[in-house]
Amino acid sequence: MVPRRIVLYHAAGCHLCERARNVIAAVRADVAFDLEEIDVTGDPDLEAKYREWLPVVEIDGERSFVYYVDADALRRKLLTQSTG
Repeated sequence: MVPRRIVLYHAAGCHLCERARNVIAAVRADVAFDLEEIDVTGDPDLEAKYREWLPVVEIDGERSFVYYVDADALRRKLLTQSTG
C-alpha cells in the first residue's frame, strides 16, 4: 500500500500553523504517511492562494483542513479516504 501524502501549508509566526504541526506529528506516531511542509511566506502565488486559510492541510492533493486540524478527524481521513 502506498503511504498517504500530507502537505501542510504554513507561514512564519502563525500560531495556528504550529498547533496544526503538533497535531499532525501526534497522529503520525500512530498512522504512517509522507509529510511535506510548505512555507508560503514571501511567495506571492502561494500567499495569494493560501494566506487567508492558514494552516491548510491537503491529503493526497485534496484540501482537508483549514484553520484547525482535529486529530481524530485526521486519523479517520487517513485511514478511510481512497488513494485514488
